[in-house]
Amino acid sequence: MSAPANRQKFDNPVIEWVDTRLPIFTMMSKEYGVFPTPKNLSYLWSFGGIALTMLIIMIVSGVVLAMNYTPHTAHAFESVERIMRDVNFGWLLRYVHMNGASFFFIAVYIHIYRGLYYGSYQKPRELLWIVGVVIMLLMMATAFMGYALPWSQMSGWGVTVITNLFSAIPLVGDGLVTWLWGGFSVDNPTLNRFFALHFLLPFVILGVVFIHVWALHVTGSNNPAGVEPKTEADTLPFFPYFVAKDLYALVVFLTVFFAMVFFAPLALTEADHFKQFDSMQTPEHIVPEWYFLPFYAILRAFTFDIKIPFTSIIVFPAKLQGVIAMFGSILLLIALPWLDGAKVKSARYRPNHRFCLMLLLITMFSLGYAGSQKPEGWPVVLGQIATVYYFLHFLVLVPYFSRKEQPLPVPNSISEDPCWKH
Repeated sequence: MSAPANRQKFDNPVIEWVDTRLPIFTMMSKEYGVFPTPKNLSYLWSFGGIALTMLIIMIVSGVVLAMNYTPHTAHAFESVERIMRDVNFGWLLRYVHMNGASFFFIAVYIHIYRGLYYGSYQKPRELLWIVGVVIMLLMMATAFMGYALPWSQMSGWGVTVITNLFSAIPLVGDGLVTWLWGGFSVDNPTLNRFFALHFLLPFVILGVVFIHVWALHVTGSNNPAGVEPKTEADTLPFFPYFVAKDLYALVVFLTVFFAMVFFAPLALTEADHFKQFDSMQTPEHIVPEWYFLPFYAILRAFTFDIKIPFTSIIVFPAKLQGVIAMFGSILLLIALPWLDGAKVKSARYRPNHRFCLMLLLITMFSLGYAGSQKPEGWPVVLGQIATVYYFLHFLVLVPYFSRKEQPLPVPNSISEDPCWKH
């Protein structure tokens, strides 16, 4: 069988020899070399590559940590301490992995908000967006299971509280909790299965990221103007222009990341992470990692059972309301391409939509703060108000303004984008 007619020729004899038999270099050149990219992309578009880099850092550091970790309730906490004190550069590996999770979520959250702002979920990128939401869900599951592995007071009780939430699901809830625990309490089977899944899921995420990138290269990147490239004048080859731009953004991001690793590695860590899990002593305040706090606040925003009027019969417990709302707040993102029917993608030309997105950003920070506080007093009220706006934004304001708002004039092409000209 002859080589593909559209295969690229290479001057290097070794690369040419390999490519004639397996045209991987031709594929790389087409997808990451001459691939046409909208020329007005800002640094916000660099966070996709940054997130992929953080994923690779997490996988590599996680594999090495797993070589020295013991997934047993009697030894897990001590094995983490041994990694920190006795394994060569174990402290560095753990701090990179621990803080890497936070910076991975920072990159992904910025990446998602950029997509919300510039309408990257609209036609023809609906499937690209949905796959991205699936990646976020897998990340959350992976991070939650990794949260349990140090077997500290905070991680052990965090697992107990969060897994207990599934008991609110009618009919199957109690059985589901028993299955998650591997028994009738959080114990060694729980830690074993969480360790196994925490090790496996990053490779699943890597596979889904491949699908995400594949979908991106089919539809092409969105851009700040929200208009599709019409001619070659609207695009630039990915290499060297955007490779250089993304590398610069990556260096800046990693500089901040390693500054945190070396100078403030415990800045985002609770003190109870340094106490071994004791099932007989509940911490005063159980709080998840910061990247879960907005959704944790949504969970806690529901404080009243719904009863049949004039009776004490509960038809919709507050716990079940919170669980549905917490998962629904993420699943709503999957429906966003159909909730937003606007013909103009970018919020730059949709003033009302842009204002609502600014309020949404403030709402997420408010939810994060409310989730970090004890479930009492005004933080609970703040969380409830923010939860109402969160669902109001996606279920009411986005559909309404997408159909009723009169957008500002949109440039005819990327080359006419005023921001590009300046």
